[in-house]
Formats: sequence, structure tokens, C-alpha cells
Amino acid sequence: MSNFAATQVGFRSMRGDDIETGLRLCRASGWNQTRRDWEMFLKLSPDGCRVAVKDGQLIGTVTTVRYENRFAWIGMVLVDPAQRGQGTGSRLMAEAIEALKDIPSIRLDATPAGREVYRKLDFVDEYRLSRMGAVVANGNLRLPHSSARPMTREDLSAVAALDREVFGADRRLLLEWMFDGASEYAWVSEEPGAPGQISGYLFGRHGFNSEHLGPVVAHNQQTARQLVAACLSQQTSRQFILDASHHEPDWRAWLGSIGFREQRPFIRMFYRDNTYPGLPPKQFGILGPEFG
Repeated sequence: MSNFAATQVGFRSMRGDDIETGLRLCRASGWNQTRRDWEMFLKLSPDGCRVAVKDGQLIGTVTTVRYENRFAWIGMVLVDPAQRGQGTGSRLMAEAIEALKDIPSIRLDATPAGREVYRKLDFVDEYRLSRMGAVVANGNLRLPHSSARPMTREDLSAVAALDREVFGADRRLLLEWMFDGASEYAWVSEEPGAPGQISGYLFGRHGFNSEHLGPVVAHNQQTARQLVAACLSQQTSRQFILDASHHEPDWRAWLGSIGFREQRPFIRMFYRDNTYPGLPPKQFGILGPEFG
């Protein structure tokens, strides 16, 4: 029965007028994305985002982002709750993999339930992450001798150069988009005695349910703490989420000490190859599971 139902579903490229339904699917799943996020998916990959349509109605989505032809990211695998269990999600993944058949590596961030599906498609575990959330009280955020300061547009070139090294591919367009959308969450740290030599940076963006911090990139954990503390000390009574890596256990413990609590785990996975992994130990927080 489910196979017959799945055969009634058609697939096509996503269009701008599909965003409203994409937002509805986000809300149905409790996801945090905004219209601005969906517009960026289409800007980055106008031919690589796909939708599932049944009886003229959009019932599912998947997005892809190519990073410098080194690797690509799959995200936003959403299916209308009333249409789940009929194979549509798996077929959306097949559409995405086909769209990326010329890319040497495909990566994604999976929930534990999604991981079991992706393992059957030959995705391999890379490392673990935790979605953490908090309304942070400013009294917990006083760090002495902090080198963090608000980011300026002039910092973006140096930040993008370090980001390419740590992330594994160029994503300056995304970083500029984040700066333009929420410059109040953009912070940077410089090496002591070396103005202009970036030792860490933080971005953030506005979300439907919560403000989203990340990426958090730093040469060491102390710098990562300074960046997060400096940013959040300027905010009052706002809900934040941060997708934290597990490379340094003390990092998540410190986040817990300022009020963050784990909401759910993610597993970063890759398909085919992982030639450009970047420098994961320096990624204290990712941009988000939909972007990498």
C-alpha cells in the first residue's frame, strides 16, 4: 500500500512560490527556519532544491548546497505529517543525491532516527553534535581578559579565510549573509599583539522559535567561551540555540554552566568520501544542520 502511495508523488525543482509551504512544513515539525533561510537555499542552489508534489499539493522538501565543488550539504528533508510513512522522505533523499552526483562528497547532520535511514544509503558517521538551548542570564557571563569585540565588515575577509580552512571550503557568501542579517551576533577575537590576525569568530541569525548562534570557530576553547559570553552579555531574556560539537567535553559543560541544556543530538555524516573535512576540533558550534 505504501509503495503504491509513493508512486503517486512527483518531484520537481523548488520555486520561490514554494517557500510559503516550506515554512508551513517547518512549523508543523517545530523547526526554526525563516523565509530568509529558504530564500538563501534557493539563491545558493536554484536547481538543487527539490520538492515532492501529490495531487497538486507540495508535501515535502529537500535542499542542497554546494561548497566550492569540494562537498555538498543536504538539509531540510521535510514531509507533511499526514503524508509520512509512504517513502516520500527516502525518495527526496534519492532526488538530492542524484542532483549531487558530480560532487565527490555529500554531508549532512542527522537526528538519531534519520541516521538509521542515512546509514542504509551508505552515509558514514563523522562526529557528534548537541543542539543546546538557553535563555542566558547576564550575571553568568563575566569573563576576565576577553579579547572578543564586535565584528566589522572589514573583518570579513580575514574571517572568511580562516573559515575556509576550518570548515573545509569557501562559504563567504553565507557569512556575509549572516552578518547582514544579524550583525549584533557577529563577534571576532584577534591574536594578542597581532591586530587583524583572527583567532576566532562567532555569527548568529534570527529564527522563528529561537535565535541561533553559530558558527563558533576558535583556535582554543577559551576564545570560544569569550566570543559566546561577549555576544550573549549584550542580550537579555532571549531564547538561543547553539549546535555544539563534542570534541572537547569541557565545552558543553561550560555551556551548561551558563544555562544551556541539550535539546537533542545530531550526528554529522558523509557519503562517498570526506576529502575536505576541515578542522573539526576548531568548530565549537556549527552554522546549523541545514547549512553545515
